[in-house]
Amino acid sequence: MEGPGPQDIQPVENETRDRIITGLVTVIPFIALFVAAWVAWNSWLHWSDLVVFAILYALGGFGITVGFHRLFTHRSFKTGPRTRRFWAIAGSTAIEGPVISWVADHRKHHAFSDKFGDPHSPHVDHGSGWKGAFRGLVHAHVGWIFMHDQRGSHERYAPDLLADPVVKKVNDQFILWATGGILAGAVLGFLIGGFSWQAALTGLLWGGIIRLFVLHHVTFSINSLCHFFGKQPYETDDHSRNFAPLAIFSFGESWHNNHHAFPTSAAHGMRPWQIDLSAGLIWCMEKTGLAWDVVRIPPERRVRKEKEPGAKPGPTPQPAPEPVAASKS
Repeated sequence: MEGPGPQDIQPVENETRDRIITGLVTVIPFIALFVAAWVAWNSWLHWSDLVVFAILYALGGFGITVGFHRLFTHRSFKTGPRTRRFWAIAGSTAIEGPVISWVADHRKHHAFSDKFGDPHSPHVDHGSGWKGAFRGLVHAHVGWIFMHDQRGSHERYAPDLLADPVVKKVNDQFILWATGGILAGAVLGFLIGGFSWQAALTGLLWGGIIRLFVLHHVTFSINSLCHFFGKQPYETDDHSRNFAPLAIFSFGESWHNNHHAFPTSAAHGMRPWQIDLSAGLIWCMEKTGLAWDVVRIPPERRVRKEKEPGAKPGPTPQPAPEPVAASKS
């Protein structure tokens, strides 16, 4: 595939503002981590905080994996408008960007995976050796979210979502649902912690901010670690890999080579031992009538795409080509 042109890239209205917001969302959870350590050290961490953390981590995490990724990006199953609205809201509470932006970036990632035009490849144009590898991992993990020169065009990569009034409305209400997801930590802490204001504050800390810290870095690790470490059982034209240690925390997203081999599959875990909680949740939705037309990959198709033993992983990274000139038409 040729490199991206202007039509592939989303214009930025205010890059400085966006970088400030991104910086705050990235740095504040880091600061909160030290506050949380101090709170735990002073015996202010209670069971209710862990319950609030688990509830909101599951809500935002499955919102990203089941909603933003498998439903909206890859259309791995179909569902009704109320369920689409729920998953769009749930994913928004993870504060990884509005649903249409998230989907456009991810579809562009698949279109140019580990080639120039991929918004967050750790392999393209970062230099060679250990320094190049380190720069690539930092870029893929967190650096790319501060850059806007390769973000996916909404009109090109997510026209279906722009035309979906349910998703478009939630997308436009992103700030409401992102803020609500943080404040939900305080509300749940207050209710579960025995109507205590201290429980509300620690619930806000653990269910709101620490939850974001953990969830963000698990998601970021799919972009970085899962394109660098692990196994490649299937033939793909990129460096995607299966990284088992992240499987539980990512709800099955770290079976990343499986996913790049079969992007529309509702299940990323292709073996019985490959834990995929998101696929399990989609199965439950299907059994209760909330999901249908679930995409599954036949075993014979998986076998045909398996790599030959001893095959070398991934393509050789390519340098960035010259920018494509804008069309005058």
